[in-house]
This record gives sequence, structure tokens and C-alpha cells, in this order.
Amino acid sequence: MTAFAEDMKSAQVEWRRTRLSNQTPGRQNNREYDHILPSAHWQLNLWPEIAEGGTSALQAYLHDGAIRKHTGAHNLLSSWTLCANLYFPFRDADGKSLLAGFLREFISSDIQTVTAIELEYEAPDPNLKPAVLLGETDGARGAGQTSPDVAFEIRTSNGPGVVLVESKFTEYHFYACSGRKKTPRGRVPNPDTSRCLDASSVLRAPQTKCHLVVWGRAYWKHLAPVTNPDAISSLKCCPAAFDGYQLFRQQALAEGLANSGAFPVVFSCVAYDSRNQDLMHCLRVSTGLQDIKHDWPQLFRGKSRFAVFTHQQWVSWVDAHASRSRSSWLHYVRDRYGMF
Repeated sequence: MTAFAEDMKSAQVEWRRTRLSNQTPGRQNNREYDHILPSAHWQLNLWPEIAEGGTSALQAYLHDGAIRKHTGAHNLLSSWTLCANLYFPFRDADGKSLLAGFLREFISSDIQTVTAIELEYEAPDPNLKPAVLLGETDGARGAGQTSPDVAFEIRTSNGPGVVLVESKFTEYHFYACSGRKKTPRGRVPNPDTSRCLDASSVLRAPQTKCHLVVWGRAYWKHLAPVTNPDAISSLKCCPAAFDGYQLFRQQALAEGLANSGAFPVVFSCVAYDSRNQDLMHCLRVSTGLQDIKHDWPQLFRGKSRFAVFTHQQWVSWVDAHASRSRSSWLHYVRDRYGMF
């Protein structure tokens, strides 16, 4: 764990000790931890208004959308649960208006309105689902496919659009490519992972250099035509290889949606805790990108755009622009996560 993650684990254990009556350690990887809730009581991890019995129950939303919650939803450090706590409560008209103003300020001045807020996003058009667009044929919303943690469907001066968001909390990277695993579950293993270390070669011939293509994944189909060869030639490896896999997949999804014509405006975004600076520099050693916010957008010159914002910016925006009806939410996220 990074220093930030250790600090937040201690803070969450203390929050649990003083705020929850349930003090039974939960289990993860066959071990018990104080920062893990018993899995059956995962909804104690939610802001009460979106827990069962609240005014905007998350469980009903997951059921109706056939969405799988993350297996770690009972972890007090879960970024999936943090994402639900921070953004799901704003699906009403007033909340979408607040989000529209926030996105205009921090993402693009072209954004006029937010029309929908969806967790584990999947485009409603069957032809734009990850199984078709990305070749992720064995997944579902929330498991085994590229489903952004949260997405905001928007209207802009150029038509409809969508903001895809990978939401992070204490994680220090965006995970390694599954195509590099020595024993992938139910799939042909990669015979030569050294191919991943020559990013330019992968870009020139993904059919023979990227093992994900063998698995039927279509990420390079969308990204190869728009990848900046000069920028990628300076990398130590494929941008997905060690610490950028989730960024790479979401970028491919964004570009595929942008080229479909259904969404003339598409953003691929990262929302993170401003105290977690290790995340922004996680590609520095393994890949050679010094700062994700500034360097990741240089890799791709397609229709989709990349942006970064912090959870603190969102909380501060709500504090400055919302009515008193949001005061209980503000108190919760500040008390729970220390976001001021």
C-alpha cells in the first residue's frame, strides 16, 4: 500500500469504529480485516440515502439494470463504492443541473446539460455494447467488460455526448494488461510477453504483436488509426502493458463510441482523490509517461478527448452551488472521506 492508502485505511477504520454499530471484521482473500465489512452488510458502506430503504436505492438500480456490483463493494476503501456515494445521488433534475455546471467548468464549456447518470456504463444501442465494439464477449455490466465506473450522458452545442469516467480512490495504478498473464483463465496464454516492450512495433502490427488480438479484443482497431507514432515511440512499452490497462480500454471505448456517430462528443476521464498523487504518476517508471493528465492525451489524436478531475473539485462545487438539501450529503462525504 502507498502512504496515502495506509492513511485512508486508518481513517476508514476509525470512521467505522465511531459511526457503525457493526464491528465484525469482514473477509477478503481468506483473511479478516477491520476495514472490510461482512459481505452481507455491504450497504453499510453506502451513504444512507442510497442504501436499501433510502430515497434513491442503489440496489434497485443495480437489479433493474442487470448490473453486478464490484466484489469488493464491502471494502471501506472501495473506489466503486466511493464512486456510487459521490455521483449516484445526483440523478434527480437538480443533481443533473449541478453536474452540468461542474462539467462545463472542468471538462468542456460546450456541455449544456446532463441527461443521464449511469453506473457501470453501457451504451443502450446493442451495436455499441462492449461485446460488439471491443470484442469483450464474455462480460456484463460490472464484470468482464469495459464498463466505466460512471458516465454522464450530455447535450452539447454539437449534439449528444457522453463523459466516461474511471473513478479511483486509493489505487496507485490502472492495472496490468490481462494479455500478459501467464495462466489466463480459459484463454490461450501469451507465448512472448517481450513483444509488449516495443510499443512502436505493437502499433505497427497489433495483429501479430498484441496478444489481446488473439483473444478477439478490438482495442487497437479503434486506437491504432489515431495513435501518435512519435509519442508512442518514446515509451518503454505498450501503454496498456503494466499500469495503464484500464485507461487504454476506456480510451478504445471512447473512440469507438465517437466514431459510431451516436455520440458526436465523447470524453474519457479519470476522477481521483487529489491526495493520491502516486496515481497520476503511476506510468512514469514502467511506461515513461511522466504525468497522466498531461501526457496521456498526447498519445491519441482521435475524436474522443481525455480529461482529469478530482473528487474534491466535485465536492467543493456542490458546496458552492447546491441548495441546503445537499447538506447531509456534504456532511457525510466530508466526515467519511475527509474531502474538504
